[in-house]
Amino acid sequence: MIKEFKEFILRGNVIDLAVGVVIGSAFTAIVTSLVEGLLTPLVSLVFSFFGSEDAFSGLVWEPKKNVVFNFGQVITAIITFLITAFVLFLIVKAVNKLRNLHQKPVEEEEPEVTAEDYLQEIRDLLKVQTESRTNITTNDINRDPFN
Repeated sequence: MIKEFKEFILRGNVIDLAVGVVIGSAFTAIVTSLVEGLLTPLVSLVFSFFGSEDAFSGLVWEPKKNVVFNFGQVITAIITFLITAFVLFLIVKAVNKLRNLHQKPVEEEEPEVTAEDYLQEIRDLLKVQTESRTNITTNDINRDPFN
């Protein structure tokens, strides 16, 4: 059982998956920082030109005291997810393209010729020869010897 577990862990797919999870989580931290540190203030700056002090002030709803629905955080999380997913899509696409470049093109193998194939070819050739002899013989018989 330990041997099977060791083989499972050392297979390339599991290791690739582990590396992908680690890189993905690190990249998500970068994107979160980008969204919260640059994009959110940029949106606030744009909205401040239109007369609003806080860009996300209308995105918070407080129906009762100490009950707050912060839609700004949800929108920030959605933006973070979309940016992360798009960049990871581009990375996976580039890696797949590189893998395809390094793979040898698959050569189509010619089907193996069997004895049956040879026999069919011989039969077809004999049929053609027989037909051509029949045509010559028939033409010779039908020809008028006096013309």
